[in-house]
Amino acid sequence: MTKTVSVGPVLIGGGNPVRVQSMNNTKTGDVEATLAQIYALKEAGCDITRVAVPDMEAAQALKEITKKSPLPVVADIHFDYRLAIESAKNGAAKIRINPGNIGGPEKLKMVADICKERGLPIRVGVNSGSIDRKLVEEYGGVCAENMTKSALDAVKLLEDVDFDDIVISIKSSSPRLTIETYKELARRCDYPLHVGVTEAGTLREGMIKSAVGIGSLLSQGIGDTIRVSLTGDPIDEVYAGISILKALDLRSGGITFVSCPTCGRTEVPLIELASEIERRICNLPYDLKVAVMGCIVNGPGEAREADIGLAGGKGEFLLFKHGKTVRKLKAESAVDEFVEEVKILGEESKSN
Repeated sequence: MTKTVSVGPVLIGGGNPVRVQSMNNTKTGDVEATLAQIYALKEAGCDITRVAVPDMEAAQALKEITKKSPLPVVADIHFDYRLAIESAKNGAAKIRINPGNIGGPEKLKMVADICKERGLPIRVGVNSGSIDRKLVEEYGGVCAENMTKSALDAVKLLEDVDFDDIVISIKSSSPRLTIETYKELARRCDYPLHVGVTEAGTLREGMIKSAVGIGSLLSQGIGDTIRVSLTGDPIDEVYAGISILKALDLRSGGITFVSCPTCGRTEVPLIELASEIERRICNLPYDLKVAVMGCIVNGPGEAREADIGLAGGKGEFLLFKHGKTVRKLKAESAVDEFVEEVKILGEESKSN
């Protein structure tokens, strides 16, 4: 089991739930836009967010952002130790640095000292593209061994200045290399691990790569926080991260939506209907499993574990609850009626 680290009020590692993290893509100096996005991330189910701090304007903006943010805010720093110190003073809940490029041991110690004073963890971030050339040459390319060595060398720089409140991330754009590296790292240390496939791509490819990499590691008990890195809206990162956790039964609550892939028996516009139902119920505050199936032959049986669902027939649907048929719904009114049935069942489940 990994050590426990506090990111503001959020505990990671030590057997605590796996946390979903994202990163704002707003300019941090634009306080209003950054806060608006943080609130949207919170609404989507995000636990921790990270913001870029490329200059002193961004570091100063953290003072107002962190006062009003509903989420712990991680300051992402490169090269300039002064930005890390200023971010720590201005309310950041965690500092993300590469200890090897922050300005040398004395400046690293200054960052570590203020983080220790304020109870802030430091996330050591290493990517496959930032491995020292000597290590790449020594091992004949980037591999799990030199990525792990690079991360642990960076950790040792912090340990040498008497700091061990550490989270490690060590990402690659290759899901296979990501999996191999985190497995090796988990074997060699007990620091909490922030897991993700970096530069995963746009929505379609990025979600697939992330599900493979993150899902494989989580299924083996590796990973304390996750980020699905996508070229797009950070809200989609959060939805994808939550879906990965729910698929592995690592997060409960909220709507779990399942639908069949359709086949030649389908006689209703299931694809459009399922998409519309999912859109209308996905953010409802109920802990329900909802199924939309294409036919009445196997529909209720295939979705037996669902709390509520629809099974399509010819011009009509069967409404079922817990695998048992309740009544028929006309195709033209099925979506509206079904959404209302989901809400009714959700309220009943909350009161029980």
